[in-house]
Formats: sequence, structure tokens, C-alpha cells
Amino acid sequence: MATEAKRHKVDYSSEINPLQNFLQWCNIVGVRLSHKVCVSKEGTVAEYGMLAKDNIEEGEVLFTIPRSALLHQQTTMVSAVLEKERSSLESPSGWVPLLLALLYEYTSSQSNWKPYLFLWTNFKSLDHPMFWSKEERDGLLRGTGIPEAVETDLVNIQREYTHVVLPFIKKHPDLWNPSTHTLELYTELVAFVMAYSFQEPQEEEDDDEDDDDDEDEEKTPNPPMMVPMADMLNHVSNHNANLEFTLDSLKMVCVRPIHKGEEVFNTYGQMANWQLLHMYGFTEPHQNNTNDTADIPITNFYKVATQGIQSDQDRQLVEEKWEMLREMMQEKAVFVFGKQGCLTDAELHSALKVLCMSEEEFSEFKENEGWEEDEEDEISLAFSNEGLPGLKAPWKWLIHEAARLTASSFGDWEEGGAVAEGLRSRQQRALQVRCGQRSILHRLMELTKS
Repeated sequence: MATEAKRHKVDYSSEINPLQNFLQWCNIVGVRLSHKVCVSKEGTVAEYGMLAKDNIEEGEVLFTIPRSALLHQQTTMVSAVLEKERSSLESPSGWVPLLLALLYEYTSSQSNWKPYLFLWTNFKSLDHPMFWSKEERDGLLRGTGIPEAVETDLVNIQREYTHVVLPFIKKHPDLWNPSTHTLELYTELVAFVMAYSFQEPQEEEDDDEDDDDDEDEEKTPNPPMMVPMADMLNHVSNHNANLEFTLDSLKMVCVRPIHKGEEVFNTYGQMANWQLLHMYGFTEPHQNNTNDTADIPITNFYKVATQGIQSDQDRQLVEEKWEMLREMMQEKAVFVFGKQGCLTDAELHSALKVLCMSEEEFSEFKENEGWEEDEEDEISLAFSNEGLPGLKAPWKWLIHEAARLTASSFGDWEEGGAVAEGLRSRQQRALQVRCGQRSILHRLMELTKS
């Protein structure tokens, strides 16, 4: 125990730069880094990153992190109070315990994670769209879905802080202070968790176990946690490393050969550019992001379906169909299209069937309370890039016009290409998102034109 106590009293010299300070801390807490890699601010796609100092073969472990070095609500200095009162910290996000831990650790001079957390002296430098002005979001990101997502985030963050976090902070003035642990800092730490946290995958249950209660099948996701060193790696869709979880540690493993001088990239999942910008504050070149998507709101299909209606009878029929669709799906639902076709094909299939029914077919549909579902494989093929040109003419027309209406919402700001010279970084990232989405929509219009 004496050794353990001494370990946490190391005096990190202020003369050492933050990265050197962090690497010294990693060595002390048991993070083991391969001699074939190094953390650097030079030669990487972002402020920090990892480079290969030598050729690395598939399967090699790049670094190992003991679970004791992870930062979450069980490892923080305030874990006891968070555990004791966890019922009062419940919220839709599920992030409150971790964020309270971060509020404490980031502002405590005695924090065991100080060298790690002080890599970021200003979380706004992550440059999430939540830190942009509303005018910038609405202007640069119009039509992408990001402004609406950010507005929802900010409302939820303020509600969570006001109704859950602030009362808890005031209840424990010996650990937190409302004048220090403000809504502004809380919002910045939300961005930090969005950008850098990890969630441990759910454990697979045995197929033999009873599942009488269907509700038990839906598990609560594991809470997020901060993973020093792993979060230094940047993301690309064509990544070369992957984080593996074991009982005692986490390991970053090479998943394909990496040549000397190349950057080591992790993956944050199959992320479209709008998701990367919204959650992490960066984008990939849209041509390189194989996971890029474009959303078409279901309301755009409704707008197209009502175009040119002349008789009251036809309008009433469309309105009845729309009401049924709103019951089947959320009014804010979207149909997601990727580079190879529709990713929400079953939902799109249902919407098109309803909207294109004759009055007789719709009456029969209501009487039968639905229809016999088509095979999933058939639907998936029909709404792939290969199958879209063969759809029924009314279906193609609806998709085509809804895609055109969605593309028009972007405006003409990005005309001139995604590599326009002289653009500020925010403009460039917004351009990648908008051009990527628009290219998918234009491809969709080509595949569904009459």
C-alpha cells in the first residue's frame, strides 16, 4: 500500500510539456506501449495521434492499458458518493455519474488523472458544432440534420444539468462547487465524452438461457468510460487497429500491416461524416468515407405525394395515408441512404406501399390491419443501387422527387467542389458533410429517373 500511495504523489514538473507529462504518467500507471509506435503531434491528421516507428504486422499489440488506469465512476476519487446516491443520478443520457466524476477530477489538483486530463486545456478546441454560433450552424450545415441534432443536445444538456446535476452538486459542497462546476464546463465535458469515451461491448448470453420475458432481451448499454492512450488514436473508416477488451486490461491490436511512418488509426464505428462532425468535431474526405450517408425525411415524401392534387377526394386519401404512416413511424423519421443503397429499406418499402396504394387497396389494407410482409432479402435487393432502377414507376418517382427536394435544402453554398481553396476549417468540414450527402442524393436521383 505504501508503494501505491507514493505512486500517486509523483510531482509532475510544470516544465515538461503536456504530452511528455502524459507519457510519464502512462509509464507509472502501467500503460505498456510497444517500441514500434509513438504518440505525436507531428505527422498526424489531428492535434494528437500515433505513428508507426517500424513496420507492424497484423495481430501485434500496440499498447496495453490496465483497467485501473481507466477513468469512470467506479475509479474516481468520488466513487463512493456516486455509488451511494446513484438512484438520484439517473437520466436519459446515462452519462451523469461519469460527468460528475470528470467535473471533480478535472478541477482537483490531487487528481490521479491530472496529466491525462490536462492534455486538453480547453475542451472547446475540440470544435464540436455545439461550440459554433447558431448562425454558423444554420448557415454552414443547413440541410444536413446537424443543426437540429445540436439544438436537441443543448436543450437536453441544460435540462440534465439543471434538474439532476446542480441539485446533487449543491448537496455535496465539500466535493463540488456550482461556481466552478458550471453549466458551461459541464457542456464542454459532454463534448469530451462524446469525442473520446469508449463503451465496453455487451457480453453475449448463451442461446440456451430462458428468454420468457421479452423485455429482458433489451439490455441497458454499458456506461461510457475514458480510456487514456486509446483515445489518442484518430479515426478513419479504413482503420488499421482495433481496441479489444479483456478481463484485466484493454489492448489496441493491429488488424492489418502498418508500414513505418504511417499513422495508426482506430475506428469509432461505421460513422457518416455528419455523425463524425456532430459527435467528434471532424470529418473524413467524403470520397474516402465508405460509411457516408444522406437522410431523406419522411415529411419530404409527404410533400411530394401532395404535389399536384386537385380533387378533395384525392387530398383526403393522401391525408389518411399520411396519418397511418405517422402511426407506423415517427413524424421525424428519416430514410437513410448510403453509397450502396437504402439502409432503412424495410421502412421505405412500407412507406412507398402505403403512399402508392389505390383507394380500394388502402381500404383493404385498413380492414386487414396490414399486409403480409415480403421477404427481407428481396426488399434489401430492391432498394440497393442495383435494384432501384427496376422499382415500379410511381415508387421511383416518389424517391426521385423526395431526393431532389432534400438536395435543394442545402442551397448553393458548396458549389465549386469539396476542395475549395481558402476555406476556414469549419467551412471545409461543413463542405465535406454537405458534398458527401449531396453526392449520394444525386446518385439516387440518377438511379430513379424515368
